[in-house]
Amino acid sequence: MTLIKSISGIRGTIGATQGNNLTPIDIVKFTAAYALILEEKYPEQNLRVVVGRDARVSGEMVNHLVCGTLISMGVNVLDIGLSTTPTVEMEVLHQKANGGLILTASHNPAQWNALKLLDENGEFFSAQLGQKVLDKAEQIDDIQFCSYDKLGTYQQVENAIDRHIEAVKKLPLVDCNAIANANFSVAVDCVNSTGGIAIPKLLKALGVQTIHELNCTPNGIFPHNPEPLPEHLTTISEFIKTHKVDVGFVVDPDVDRLAIMQENGECFGEEYTLVAVADYILNQQKGNTVSNLSSSQALKDITLQHGGQYFAAAVGEVNVVQKMKDCQAIIGGEGNGGVIYPQLHYGRDALVGIALFLSSLAKQNCTCSQLRQSFPNYFIYKDRMQLTENINVDKILEKMKQLYSSNEIIDIDGVKIIFPHEWVHLRKSNTEPIIRIYAESKDMEAAKNLANTIKEHISKCIDK
Repeated sequence: MTLIKSISGIRGTIGATQGNNLTPIDIVKFTAAYALILEEKYPEQNLRVVVGRDARVSGEMVNHLVCGTLISMGVNVLDIGLSTTPTVEMEVLHQKANGGLILTASHNPAQWNALKLLDENGEFFSAQLGQKVLDKAEQIDDIQFCSYDKLGTYQQVENAIDRHIEAVKKLPLVDCNAIANANFSVAVDCVNSTGGIAIPKLLKALGVQTIHELNCTPNGIFPHNPEPLPEHLTTISEFIKTHKVDVGFVVDPDVDRLAIMQENGECFGEEYTLVAVADYILNQQKGNTVSNLSSSQALKDITLQHGGQYFAAAVGEVNVVQKMKDCQAIIGGEGNGGVIYPQLHYGRDALVGIALFLSSLAKQNCTCSQLRQSFPNYFIYKDRMQLTENINVDKILEKMKQLYSSNEIIDIDGVKIIFPHEWVHLRKSNTEPIIRIYAESKDMEAAKNLANTIKEHISKCIDK
């Protein structure tokens, strides 16, 4: 059983003992600490915070604790209830709130929950602010709660998802007429979380008439592992083949990751969600793109084809967003199916991903598999190497940089070694003595061989 504290929030399994799992005491501690950081940022304001959650079973309990703690700290709560991560992010902007809390453990299994921290821009806390929250939470005995006459207020806010959908529809590159005229048959798997509320409603708003809803009851009973990976998507794959569906969409419990299924029942490839959306946007508008270091080179390839510049960011949404702002990227995200479209907001958003993908598919008048075949083909192999506690991982990574010094090296987040048609990215874990090894090449066997070669070099470095 686990409690993981990081600069982006706190997550853990529900129950058991304080400090080891995500218990009510931990939830109160970190919510109060978050409120204190907002007070420091806005000392003269009546604080307003948007709260939303996914549908997991523990969500209602966590919501009561979070909202009650915020009120006890003098914060006015705007509770949008069952929602999606990108919807909460957009609602912070709509409400002109001081921040937001998303109660979701994202793709983690049902026994997990988490608090994700947003600033006044509806974006994840910076590393500096996140660390301040962690530090404040450790000083819980010194936290001053409000007297009865200084308590915050509570308000239930309706229609946040509807506002989100309307904003998506108004985007110039979302073509509802083309989508409606294409007469798509669409299947969706929303893993019985809040995507079951948002995605069918979005598809209807975009003009889709034939919608097959799989696992769209938001009761938090996940019918399969909620991470949208190919091995977890066999049911929708068979459904698409049996019912001759044009395209399938699968989201994680908080709807910030999007996986696409082709008409043949095969996965489009999570790495290629961003690639497809970026290609569509770059066809309309020249500009720059960003993804994290562990994402496919295919995005770089198509960006250069369209005359733009590609930039790599350290792993983590907050890092991708900052890099996008720095280089004025018009589209970016992460290779896990996370699309960030700044014209809407700076956050991974499956709703805008679906709208832009369907617009592209409709305008190109092709099948999903034909669209997928139009992109450069790469394969990523993901591995790890267990190390002993006494091994200095940073020194190992430095030795790898020296060994491959004739190659292009990116070291903003671990070590990424660039070869002519492939790459390998080495990152150390923050929680255990392992090196994560991601390799990409033109076929899976080549990617695996590259990863194994790197592991052999690491072993030799250790033995010396």
